[in-house]
Amino acid sequence: MKPVLTICVAAVSMPLMSQWINYPTPGIPRTPDGQPNLSAPAPKTPDGKPDLSGVWDGDDKPPCPPRGCDDNPTVREFLQIGANLKDGLPYKPGMKELAQARVKPPKTDEPLTNCLPFGIVERHTHQSFRKIVQTPGLLLVLNEYNKSFRQIFTDGRPLPEDMQPSYDGYSIGHWEGDALVVTTKGFKDGIWLDAFGDPMTDEATITEKFRRVDFGHLRIELTVDDPKAYTKPWTVTLKQKLAPDTDLIDYICLENEKDRKHMVVK
Repeated sequence: MKPVLTICVAAVSMPLMSQWINYPTPGIPRTPDGQPNLSAPAPKTPDGKPDLSGVWDGDDKPPCPPRGCDDNPTVREFLQIGANLKDGLPYKPGMKELAQARVKPPKTDEPLTNCLPFGIVERHTHQSFRKIVQTPGLLLVLNEYNKSFRQIFTDGRPLPEDMQPSYDGYSIGHWEGDALVVTTKGFKDGIWLDAFGDPMTDEATITEKFRRVDFGHLRIELTVDDPKAYTKPWTVTLKQKLAPDTDLIDYICLENEKDRKHMVVK
């Protein structure tokens, strides 16, 4: 009998760090020594709304402690979005078991492993840059991963009555004080919320409240309401940090991809 060998390849693919480095981003407030002043007041658009524009990354990521990355909150949230919730995710019967089955080796069904798009929730925690471009009536989120984009309409339109299911769903937003409140529906069934395989179904509603607390920091209060997967809505707060003096560059997952063929059980 042949021995069983499982080869697991990390699903966190990182883009090459060859951004547009050291090109000063126009309009960034700076300290006397020329460094970006990320604690300066948040910028405003001509109509007085907070301007969310910029290149964003996960907030400060301290190195993994000696006991490993399980003690790092940022790493935990990347792997499982609800890892820091006091009582964990409120799974409906069978949903926790589904997530556990998804992450068993060789994990070849993961969207990221197959270089497929992944959902808007996981994208907030993925280790690649996102660029927000804010215009009157429309906010664009440009994703470095697979050179993709998301549209958030802020022109007062309602959600479509007939929504063809999609990876990003359909997003509309409105301002409540200094927070942009975004409602998204119309997802494809079976999207993963995170690398842990937590489920999201076609009945999900995702609500995001974007707040730019100062020039260099963004807070996203994210609520998942999915009656097919969870017993009640639940909320997490994600932190983003401005990436100054850099910009997006192509990162195509399938380009030179060599890992998936090794993710087999023999």
